[in-house]
Amino acid sequence: MSVRASRVRLAHTGAVSTLTLAHGAKRNALAPDLLLDLCVVLEQLGRRSETRAVVFAAEGDAFSVGGELRSVATDVPGPALQNYAAELVGLLNQSIVSLLCLPQPVIAAVHGRVSGGALGFLLAADLVVMADDAVVEAGYARDAVTPDGGWTALLPRLIGSRRAAACLLLGRRLSARQALDWGLVNLLVERDRVVAEALVAADQIAASPQITMQQSKRLLAQDLAEVEAALEAERRRVVASIGRPDRLSVT
Repeated sequence: MSVRASRVRLAHTGAVSTLTLAHGAKRNALAPDLLLDLCVVLEQLGRRSETRAVVFAAEGDAFSVGGELRSVATDVPGPALQNYAAELVGLLNQSIVSLLCLPQPVIAAVHGRVSGGALGFLLAADLVVMADDAVVEAGYARDAVTPDGGWTALLPRLIGSRRAAACLLLGRRLSARQALDWGLVNLLVERDRVVAEALVAADQIAASPQITMQQSKRLLAQDLAEVEAALEAERRRVVASIGRPDRLSVT
């Protein structure tokens, strides 16, 4: 059985559900319509007691290239762009929190490029399977905006503040191998095996005692109120940074 939204696909096989970003033509760029669809699908999953594990995957040649503020900026004046950014990052934060709050463990199946706020989906997952040719990058300095998607709210807890700073301040791109070495990823596989390996992990979780899996996820989680406050701080600073006259992405 499958349920399809315009830019997010949801399919169920037994006790495992697979959520797929399905806007490959735009490299799954984060836009309000995609994120709204994602929030709807996550709400459905949260209510679905038959699902015991979730795989989060993506179509196309990139997992997601992040927000599309640079392209929008050419057509939208400053105040309207700030409103757009506030909506975009607000929906991104909502989707990240929804992932964190799902009772079911989530396995991210990642390939290609992961840019900007799209990293938040990996950070909110419980396990990450990544293609060995994938790349993670921030890209905020290029667009002259501040970080969102949990780059400051969630990433330092996983890899340490010094490493997170190298990514944000020096623009360090992470190869899949570096992401594994730094603890951002659990397993590297060939690109064409990413979803299959994520499904192996999901099947193992689904076959395990549900109380153990769900309570383990809860006990490992960060304090949700602190995460929400940190994500909201990111959102406010993104909006403020877009209002600056020296933004590179509008020149």
